[in-house]
Amino acid sequence: MSLYRLLIRPLLIQFNPETIHRFTFTCFKAFQKSKIIRSIVSAQFRVESSSLERELFGLKFPNPVGLAAGLDKNAEAFDFLGSMGFGFVEIGTLTPKAQSGNPKPRLFRFVNDKALVNRMGFNNEGVEEAVERLQKKRTNIIIGGNIGKNKNTPNEEATDDYLKCFDALYPYVDYFVVNVSSPNTPNLRELQGKEPLKRLLNEIMDVNRSKEKTKPVLLKITPDVNNSQLDDIIEIVQETKIDGIVATNTTISREGLSYPESRIKQVGAGGLSGQPLREKSTQVIRYIHEKSGGKIPVIGVGGILTKEDALEKLDAGASLVQIYTGFIYEGPALVKAINKELIRNKV
Repeated sequence: MSLYRLLIRPLLIQFNPETIHRFTFTCFKAFQKSKIIRSIVSAQFRVESSSLERELFGLKFPNPVGLAAGLDKNAEAFDFLGSMGFGFVEIGTLTPKAQSGNPKPRLFRFVNDKALVNRMGFNNEGVEEAVERLQKKRTNIIIGGNIGKNKNTPNEEATDDYLKCFDALYPYVDYFVVNVSSPNTPNLRELQGKEPLKRLLNEIMDVNRSKEKTKPVLLKITPDVNNSQLDDIIEIVQETKIDGIVATNTTISREGLSYPESRIKQVGAGGLSGQPLREKSTQVIRYIHEKSGGKIPVIGVGGILTKEDALEKLDAGASLVQIYTGFIYEGPALVKAINKELIRNKV
């Protein structure tokens, strides 16, 4: 058992989830400034092997295990997170203007199920604050920029918000993820409708092609879709010629939670992540891979708590994987364990 699971996690879960998140990131930001600390952490957790390298979207990933969006929302600690063994880090979701998000409390643990429910609501300091931090990047960690719209921006004007974020981040990130699938911004998921989504992605790709060099653009999708809706998404991805899909975001379902209904209702609305999402996310990945004949690259995320979970996502057709809730419950040892297992299995 790792030191994190034995001593650190039992201590951290005694505190409010969002409070401990801010405390942790204050520490990460301080550690990030020290090359010596980053080197010590890297020596402990980073696994290097040519067999782990992946070429995708024209990028060379040192390993296929990334950090999903939502943890480093404001691009505060990506260099330090890279030293923990991640092959890439996705920042955001970022919006053009800073916004406080939904009222607190808005982040809840279901420890027995290794799950979280959040209704954060794209809380972030705004894209320009993130740009200032990205300009001070100290390492060569691959950065993804996850972009969204402000809560008060009507859906008819949402494209403007996405384009503002795209233009601001373009010089500083390696790829983009268009987030229209969070359940925590009112009416956001309406943008997943066939025509609105097609218009949004076409406009982003038009701007992308106007740049000196295009950057990879991916779409992050909800797990709460049926096969017919997935067929539409596959068609849109192929028609708009974006580069891939991130599957999946959190779910509004509470299936798989072992807690009493009274506790679940007390927590209320929000997106569920962690172990209960694993199977649902894998099914979406497998369907996209099989239906597209493997022609649409997929980053698999959702319920990866063990090295076996990561292999399951890759076997289902994912080219890369991301963790979030698994990182909170298992710590950086999970990243190391996954990468060592990939080498052992020659995946």
